[in-house]
Amino acid sequence: MRKDKPAQLILENGVVFHGKSFGSEKSSSGEVVFSTAMVGYPESLTDPSYEGQILTITYPIIGNYGVPSNSKTNEVSDFFESNRAHVKGLVVLDYSHDYSHWNAERSLSDWLVEEGIPAIYGIDTRELTKLLRENGSMKGKIVIGNVDEMGSEKEINFYNPWEENQVAKVSCNEVIEYKNGEKKVVLLDCGVKHSIVRHLLSKNIHLIRVPWDYNFNAMEYDGLFISNGAGNPEFCKVTIDNIRMAMNRNKPIFGVGMGNELLAMAAGAKVYKLKYGHHSHNQPVRRVGENTCYITSQNHDYAVDASGLSNEWEAYFENMNDGTNEGIRHKTKPFSSVQFLPETAEESTDTEFLYQDFIDML
Repeated sequence: MRKDKPAQLILENGVVFHGKSFGSEKSSSGEVVFSTAMVGYPESLTDPSYEGQILTITYPIIGNYGVPSNSKTNEVSDFFESNRAHVKGLVVLDYSHDYSHWNAERSLSDWLVEEGIPAIYGIDTRELTKLLRENGSMKGKIVIGNVDEMGSEKEINFYNPWEENQVAKVSCNEVIEYKNGEKKVVLLDCGVKHSIVRHLLSKNIHLIRVPWDYNFNAMEYDGLFISNGAGNPEFCKVTIDNIRMAMNRNKPIFGVGMGNELLAMAAGAKVYKLKYGHHSHNQPVRRVGENTCYITSQNHDYAVDASGLSNEWEAYFENMNDGTNEGIRHKTKPFSSVQFLPETAEESTDTEFLYQDFIDML
């Protein structure tokens, strides 16, 4: 019989959830958020957008299909969203110690230990999610071991990811080129998901991936793609300045996730932090001016205040759940962005046409 170590999830408001450990035995702290996605935990855990956060998965049982290998094509992961796990911890209701899948190489538990990520199961994730929805995302820590054995581990400081530049942690460190076609697209990497790289390469383009603070304006290119990213976009002042300069060239620009926030800030708008963010594969959005609704995959904690945009810009999409902005576009120039992810590894393809629209403008 298994004897997993006891563990605790301690929230900054003093609420404590008791469970058992199934990952790394080191304690950790971060912002506690929740995702309602039913599948795709390997992709979620390796999504750079979760840097600095403890992820709660609301689906009741996790781990039953294991974890695939980290095989790569052209140095891009075939199954993961990056080269490592980015979460500070994982919280689930029930963990399946047995797994079965044709593509599984190891258990989720073994992989988390290898990645140094603590994880806790036996938590009432329904109660935790309700608490986060009512009070907003909050700092928390996962502490491994019995209460009387924890000592200084229990005193681990609460970590606030919004006080640090998370983008600098998840962006590439040097220019990377993928020569797969003639049209040149600069990919501004603020923590890009590998599924985005794979999808862009499928369009037969010459992709030039640059770090978040790289001045790409001296380069010759046909289009600019601004990726998703992690943390607070306010730390990306140099990125915003470079995007604003790029807008003077009238080359096609398209952003996704944080790319929407950065393009909006370059256009003069402001952003604000959501109460508990959007983390799921089923966020409904509507194209402004139409009654067409799309189901989208999202993972972000900030939103754009579109009221700060000039008359040259307009809202592109809006969220049907809370009315927040989900995209912007320029009325006369080839600049647009969306807060959601048009194409993901989880096969959410309702808005895949947005990628093709961008490619067609090159």
